[in-house]
Amino acid sequence: MTTSQPCLVLMSKRPKLHQGKQRLAQTLGADAAYEIAKLLLDCAIEDAQAWTGQVVLAVAHQEDVAWAQTLVDKKLSSDVSNAGGNKASVIFQGRGNLGERLNHIDQSIRRQNKCQQGHQSTVFIGTDAPMLRQAHYIGLADMLKQHDIVLNMAADGGVVIMSNSKPWPKLTDLPWSSPYLGASLAACCHSWGLSVGYHTPGYDIDEKADLITLYQDLKGDLRPARQALLQYIENLLTRQESNSCTTQ
Repeated sequence: MTTSQPCLVLMSKRPKLHQGKQRLAQTLGADAAYEIAKLLLDCAIEDAQAWTGQVVLAVAHQEDVAWAQTLVDKKLSSDVSNAGGNKASVIFQGRGNLGERLNHIDQSIRRQNKCQQGHQSTVFIGTDAPMLRQAHYIGLADMLKQHDIVLNMAADGGVVIMSNSKPWPKLTDLPWSSPYLGASLAACCHSWGLSVGYHTPGYDIDEKADLITLYQDLKGDLRPARQALLQYIENLLTRQESNSCTTQ
């Protein structure tokens, strides 16, 4: 028998200075990009804390598994904060490009859940879409009963959430990190005979302009990690404006 709530998979990288968020680093500096990466991870963890089903933290590097387990034990253990009372687990994403890693994770979770008579629906999120709200998640489980694949499209042509009730097709050759990803992913799924549904769209954080948009969207959001990110963005933009005025 399967459970009603899908498994939430958080695709994550350990925030490190001079690694990741390079487009932000080019305009805001490496230190700011690093701080933002940490705050973005906190926002994604916040979503995982509110999840009422199984949670899997999938890390990009094998050497970060121990770090991720510490993070899980501190913030996602059932006796700390996970809303569903389910202790989260950690998995290494595997090798290859993002498509290969997604296939590997999906297959691993399905094998594990089959052995445990668990559910077969999975929801994948990253750490770069802190604008995600309850509206982006609510109803996903019901949609996955009607569609094999459900996509929350991103404004730049990518996806902010990708969910599946059947195994993903081979994702290796998709144009990852391009504005064609969302359409290509849907076309790939259709070519494998999978039905595709669409849920509430969103956007991710790649550029300074995205932070400005996010700053407006997060006003009034009382979730603690979002408030911390909002405060950092406000201070960052204020400092940049002040420095700009000083140099003129």
